[in-house]
Amino acid sequence: MGILTVQQGQRRSPGAWLGRAALVLGVLGLLGCGGGRSSDPGTPMSAGQMAPPSAASKVTHYAASRFAEHASFGPTPALIAELRAKGFEAWIDEQFALPFVPMDIKPAEALYAYTDRLDVPRAIWSYPEREFMRLALVAPDQLRLRVTWSLSQVIVATKAAGRPPGEVNWVNLLYRHAFSQYGPLLRDTSTNRLMGWYLNNDQNRPKSAECTHCAPNENYARELLQLFSIGVVQLNPDGTSVRDGRGRLVESYTQTDVEELARALTGWTPDRDPPNTPDLASRNWIKPMVPSTWPPERDAGRKVVLGRVFPAGQSQNKDLDDIVAMLMAHPNIAPFVSLRLIQHLVKSDPTPAYVGRVAARFRNNGSGVAGDMKAVVKAVLLDAEARAGDVPEQSRITDGKFREPVLHRMAMFRGMQCRSTFQRGPDDFWNVYSQPPFAQDSVFSFYTPFDRAPGSNLLAPEQRLVDASELTGRLNQANDLRYNRIARTNDLKPLTDAGCQVQPFIDAYTRSPKDYLDLLSSRYFRGAMPPTLRSNLEQMIQQPNWRGDDASEGAMRMLDLALATPYFGVIH
Repeated sequence: MGILTVQQGQRRSPGAWLGRAALVLGVLGLLGCGGGRSSDPGTPMSAGQMAPPSAASKVTHYAASRFAEHASFGPTPALIAELRAKGFEAWIDEQFALPFVPMDIKPAEALYAYTDRLDVPRAIWSYPEREFMRLALVAPDQLRLRVTWSLSQVIVATKAAGRPPGEVNWVNLLYRHAFSQYGPLLRDTSTNRLMGWYLNNDQNRPKSAECTHCAPNENYARELLQLFSIGVVQLNPDGTSVRDGRGRLVESYTQTDVEELARALTGWTPDRDPPNTPDLASRNWIKPMVPSTWPPERDAGRKVVLGRVFPAGQSQNKDLDDIVAMLMAHPNIAPFVSLRLIQHLVKSDPTPAYVGRVAARFRNNGSGVAGDMKAVVKAVLLDAEARAGDVPEQSRITDGKFREPVLHRMAMFRGMQCRSTFQRGPDDFWNVYSQPPFAQDSVFSFYTPFDRAPGSNLLAPEQRLVDASELTGRLNQANDLRYNRIARTNDLKPLTDAGCQVQPFIDAYTRSPKDYLDLLSSRYFRGAMPPTLRSNLEQMIQQPNWRGDDASEGAMRMLDLALATPYFGVIH
């Protein structure tokens, strides 16, 4: 998969270093493009649903590193050693067994000490994403966190909709359900306060003589169907689209279904207990919505959604239970959700056979349970198609996914064994500006599942985020963090304060290009840095256009350049 090509006129270079680095990127070979989901005959097939789990004694450094890229926020020396010792399936089972420890909400609730939102320190507003990124760096439950991050891009409620406590509560909901079941996840999503505010279901009321100001609101009902469960087009069990006799796509629901579903979702309201809350807590962000007790706020009539009858007189809770049961029984939900989890965890353009195998586990975990997230996640990670590339010679041209900005930064910092996020000044916290966590521009998230690589039929949704601005940032990320904005010196303080182990990189750079590139290869390229990249980096180390006596600058600049190339930019 070819990515990160730098074209004339698109590059924004702040200096000679970036100009030269971009030139190197431009001449590095692309990783290849081709194929499409429906016309790819070379799919490795297996007799069962999943590939045999890797035996601990046979897991190579390369395979362990690649698996870590799928199941965590990036390899670390300790994680690679753990995977090689235990094997993949045993490691997954141990991850499943780790207790759920929610994000601490108390730092976010410091908001309530203020009466004017303009007086609230930035540290409180940014706490949810900073804390999640800290966990992504160091927490032991890497798989749960990675699945949480994936779910946050499938079921979207952005931080712009509410306050930090509501954001933490929302992330904890996804975090809790990452290893739960998809049905309960949909139900809790439907009553979550942040979601109710974001997609307006807390304002969804039937218009009546008793409530002339009330009006139906279809926002949540539409997105529940379109984005969170079944999608707009009928699907075959393998995720391919159903077409009629004339080759036209067959829709999975109608506008009438949306209207009827919105009626079934009326009558939910914020929990007003306790009644006297601080102004910035007035919407009670951490409690689920509750059924309104005022009858005019509820449409209690008969509804028909997707052919299912909801009898008149049912309560809000009963209608919601029936909605979730209806969606979980729909034939679309298994391939719809399976494709998205595969894309976020393993590869952007899975074959229909891969989607079909995972969808089968979604429909039935082996014990008759649908939507079992543990079974689905294991099926995604251990499928033969997912693991074929663990042996480089068996990788396929359509394997891989763009390393989206958050995954790129987390992998970089985990490779340096950083322990926390970065503070470069009194009120300056490091963030991923091209993909700010939990701050999507819309309910469609950062990209759609069907965005394709330019000039190709290959699905590559994440490439939408890898533009000239993002590439420029990658070319100077680690080196920029050498700069101490308080002392106004390049003293590595932001990196060392974050617990990053940068000295091994500096020491290796000082010893020789070979030692330094061997270290980069082990930490970031699965021990198999491509020869073309190695040759280009060695040439730049030997002919630096920065202060040659500053090993810290050289080590960080070369790290930035290596990780901005296609060889790291695609998880292949």
